[in-house]
Amino acid sequence: MMIKKYITLMFVFISFGMNAQNVEFDKANFKDDKEGFKKAKKNIKEGDEFYLKGALFYKSAIPFFEKANEFNPNSADLNMKLGECYLASSSKFKALPYLKKAVKLNSSIDPVAYYFLGQALHLDKQFDKAITAYSKYQASAMSNPNPMVLQDLKMRMQHCTNGKEIVKNPIRVFIDNLGENINTKYNEYAAVISADESVLVFTARRPNSTGGNIDPMLNENFEDIYISEKKADGSWSLSMNMGDPVNTKDHDANSGLSADGQRFLIYMGKKGFGDLFECILEGNVWGKPESLGKNINTKDYHEPSACYSPDGNSLYFVTDKPGGFGDHDIYISHKDEKGKWGVAENLGAAINTKYDEDGVYMHPDGKTLYFSSQGHSSMGGFDIFKSVYDEELNAWGTPVNIGYPVNTPEDDAFFVISASGRHGYYTSASPDGLGLRDLYVVTFLGEEKPMVLNNEDNLMASIAAPVKDVVVAPLVVVKEAQLTILKGVISDYLTKDFLGAEIEIVDNEANKVIATFKSNSKTGKFLVSLPAGKNYGIAVKKENYLFHSENFDIPKTSAFQTVEKNIELKNLAVGNKIILKNIFFDLDKATLRPESTAELNRLIKLMNDVPTLKIELGGHTDSQGSEPYNQSLSERRAKAVVDYVTKAGISGSRLVSAGYGEVEPIATNETKEGRQLNRRTEFKILAL
Repeated sequence: MMIKKYITLMFVFISFGMNAQNVEFDKANFKDDKEGFKKAKKNIKEGDEFYLKGALFYKSAIPFFEKANEFNPNSADLNMKLGECYLASSSKFKALPYLKKAVKLNSSIDPVAYYFLGQALHLDKQFDKAITAYSKYQASAMSNPNPMVLQDLKMRMQHCTNGKEIVKNPIRVFIDNLGENINTKYNEYAAVISADESVLVFTARRPNSTGGNIDPMLNENFEDIYISEKKADGSWSLSMNMGDPVNTKDHDANSGLSADGQRFLIYMGKKGFGDLFECILEGNVWGKPESLGKNINTKDYHEPSACYSPDGNSLYFVTDKPGGFGDHDIYISHKDEKGKWGVAENLGAAINTKYDEDGVYMHPDGKTLYFSSQGHSSMGGFDIFKSVYDEELNAWGTPVNIGYPVNTPEDDAFFVISASGRHGYYTSASPDGLGLRDLYVVTFLGEEKPMVLNNEDNLMASIAAPVKDVVVAPLVVVKEAQLTILKGVISDYLTKDFLGAEIEIVDNEANKVIATFKSNSKTGKFLVSLPAGKNYGIAVKKENYLFHSENFDIPKTSAFQTVEKNIELKNLAVGNKIILKNIFFDLDKATLRPESTAELNRLIKLMNDVPTLKIELGGHTDSQGSEPYNQSLSERRAKAVVDYVTKAGISGSRLVSAGYGEVEPIATNETKEGRQLNRRTEFKILAL
């Protein structure tokens, strides 16, 4: 019996020696284990049932092919199938050993095996070896009647060349998994955040999705949208399914979240290819998703993702409708006077390529666009790029790859970044994750710089030897975005009840309303993004209340900052008064500057809306200068405001001007900031 086994093994060795011991699943090769061979063939048959359905079902074929491979690990054909299947799964990195073995076992294997091997080596950042493998498939690609096959191969080889350069200069980052409150053993991806990172919304494919069904086309759970809020200790709360009406029995995927977290965009996979919808938060209840309309959505094409501009007046979105530069392109649409989205415009060749673009995100600074692309200088699949809009040139800057290790040879998409520019959020299928795909936070550390040496260090260095090594400081401050985040709570001055109010943002120099927002009616919370480079007037308005004004003059060179300001609105009642913070005068004069126009017009509107209202307009100064001079200046300034209002048609009998000089300070006159607060114009209700 032992002799018979030896002869059989020798036969197998001699028969397949010319093919590096490739052992096919032929019963002649397994005469001594007919039962094992039968089970292996059955597993191959069951695996093939999924394999033949296409790449979306490859992951279901893997367990059957693995069992067959345990019985016979030396089949080139089966190793190639396993490698191909793993490449189409969330465990792509497992493909490499199978594909290396496949080409080793059979030197005359189908050339497509080298294409798959190139992909696996590419994912493993073995760029030169990947190019070599891809090259062995090139002749087959060139003879293929479908020109897209050769185009795809050339793109992958270029990605390898790009990757070799990108990984040489990694960016300094920490990358951390968002943890078990966000990630599960299933797929979590496409996170979006509010500007202050207090709210996280993302998409997941979990068994508890609304309807609990499996998509027969994708062989995965349907998508649902989940939400989490940041706790006081900086951790994320347990993510919750957003439920009805946000989630339906079909695909529901989040796309873009407004800076204040009060509105968000949804991809809903209803009939056709899926469209984009908008949800608005009313108090603590999300409203029914409403379609973005015919200028955004198409009947026969795909609109997978979108985002808001910081002011909410523009929408960036992705579509594959005809007329673009490639498969999916990025477009922009602006709101018209009726609040509807206007005809969309392609962002142009600076942003869009002949390949796919997706995952668009506009930073709260209003000029830095982040997106994913298979073109430009991608190192594999989708890479994340950023482009900055140049207002002077009226053009988008050349997209820049944000770098390795955030970008990898794998698909890297759906990247969003905090207003400060310090933290980014994205999706990765990292082998050390909690599930198939997880959400991660990236902390950007900035550039390397030499450690600063003190005098004693320099003296010691000069005695011993010149210092040549660069010593890296443990943390470098990142160059942050140039904008101000204004956030707070709006409430009633007397009752302290939270109020839902309208917040109007004005460009004072242009005398133009550039954005309007609303505070949450349940919590009173608001958040607005103010990009640097403008003098902003902010008016908070609600029916039966006096409006409240703020002024933020933010130079272009100002750094990122978060300002928290709680605002209490006063009722229309005799004796109540407010400061008009957007009334400006020339230095030491009573001449109203043009930047005052919007505030003055608000005052005029209030007088027209409440025809019985009678008010006093009072001028105040700081203590610099003599008291008589300050008294006179305050009187002249108060009168200048009254004159402006009466010229607009308001009866002079309803207006009283008064100058208080320096006698009623509201802050110290010992500091520049205090003196600025004391220089003000107030109005007080005298009668209703």
